[in-house]
Amino acid sequence: MGFEELLDQVGGFGPFQLRNVALLALPRILLPMNFLLPIFLTAVPAHRCALPGIPANFSHQDTWLEAYLPREPDGMLSSCRRFTYPQALPNTTLVGEGHSPGELQGEQSTEPCPQGWEYDHSEFSSTTATEWDLVCEQKGLNKAISTFFFVGVLVGAVAFGYLSDRFGRRRLLLVAYVSALVMGLASAASVNYIMFVITRTLTGTALAGFTIIVMPLELEWLDVGHRTVAGVLSSTFWTGGVMLLALVGYLIRDWRWLLLVVTLPCVPGILSLWWVPESARWLLTQGRVEEAHRYLLCCARLNGRPVGADGLSLEALSKVAAAEQVVRRPSYLDLFRTPRLRHISLCCMVMWFGVNFSYYGLSLDVSGLGLNVYQTQLLFGAVEMPSKLLVYLSVRHAGRRLTQAGTLLGSGLCFGLRLLVSTEMVSWSTALAVMGKGFSEAAFTTAYLFTSELYPTVLRQTGMGLTALVGRLGGSLAPLAALLDGVWLSLPKLTYGGTALLAACTALLLPETRRAQLPETIEDVERKSAPSSLQEERMPMKQVHD
Repeated sequence: MGFEELLDQVGGFGPFQLRNVALLALPRILLPMNFLLPIFLTAVPAHRCALPGIPANFSHQDTWLEAYLPREPDGMLSSCRRFTYPQALPNTTLVGEGHSPGELQGEQSTEPCPQGWEYDHSEFSSTTATEWDLVCEQKGLNKAISTFFFVGVLVGAVAFGYLSDRFGRRRLLLVAYVSALVMGLASAASVNYIMFVITRTLTGTALAGFTIIVMPLELEWLDVGHRTVAGVLSSTFWTGGVMLLALVGYLIRDWRWLLLVVTLPCVPGILSLWWVPESARWLLTQGRVEEAHRYLLCCARLNGRPVGADGLSLEALSKVAAAEQVVRRPSYLDLFRTPRLRHISLCCMVMWFGVNFSYYGLSLDVSGLGLNVYQTQLLFGAVEMPSKLLVYLSVRHAGRRLTQAGTLLGSGLCFGLRLLVSTEMVSWSTALAVMGKGFSEAAFTTAYLFTSELYPTVLRQTGMGLTALVGRLGGSLAPLAALLDGVWLSLPKLTYGGTALLAACTALLLPETRRAQLPETIEDVERKSAPSSLQEERMPMKQVHD
């Protein structure tokens, strides 16, 4: 008897699994609210050099500004430089700052803003950019906030992937909740840029536990036929978090209070863990039969299955555990020891890098679309809902592999087509950006489901940790790639789109998992067929109906 047969006895989909999905909805909502928070947290409002007050005889402020601020090549007044001496304009007299009229007329040299900057507070009352003047020459430090955060997520993915395979999913989820709460509160109370960057990096490390643990913890309690619908249903909570962030960002314009609001929900999340079950699959691989027995009986009771203590005996569970028990502790090296797992791991690494790099490259750039930041964020969230329906239908009929490749291809093409659209065609650029966001979200949704089904139970969290590590590397580089517009304006979009196309091609090298049972051991993976269609005919996976 295998675990799938045990799950059939206690119910592979019912009130127990639905309760589990509901309890794990909160981390799914909190993830996008933190991952996309830089859209509001690090927003750069309109700004210019701080200047002396407007003289009483000046009725037109724009005319006065021209005396102090040079114009950029596009005709706009500079945001980052001012004239060393104010310029005398026709029919005006500007004598101030201790300069003679001759100096005012003749000198046109410029300098960085010596007295700091003045900001437009109509859209944001406070952001990290206005708090620490992270503009102009310092704008790279503002972009680096997102990069440091995703570096923390990268490190956390490795740590949580390994530790949750060793110490259990539920225990490490508690660690993630508590760490995210403490670091989030510390970030909101930061007194300088260095403290903020350190605490945000550690927050990213903690939140990585959500990305690594939640999906496998749900899937390991589900039968094969309901994994797709539950996976897509769960991903809708991410979309809810994206749209909720737009609302919260609109209502709260101060970055400290905004950060506090997205952090405090960790408190009810910690309390909810009382009802979250540990993975019985994982418990059996660790030989912890009595704990698995208790959770399986609870599952049977809530699902209304007439299975008593005798019907689900410890002896039967011990046999299952003996067949699946881990001989040694999981290691990241185990992902590369055998040819089949090595192939899967390398392909997943490339795929996840492309998914994250293109998704965050598009999601964190909400400028130039003819909408304000709140409207753009709401629209980006709304388009994710139909993308979930696309994923649900596609993975059931076309399969995981083709869906993954197709959504990445669509995302890459949207980036490419935006390069061909002129800056004056704002509506077309907006439409392509929205379509690209839909495809990139569909690729993200599929990647979680697909990767969770490729790795065996004994290494599932470790494998998810490795792929998430590489994926978050892509996420951390995405904000910095936006700075390539200083080299060539179209280079960021070309980089995002090209990476998505590479990931699409790599996804085609992975084996299909539609209707396949979750592998329990490394041997189960190695016995499965290679990705080519010829080998699939010779050694088909064990199939069950959706």
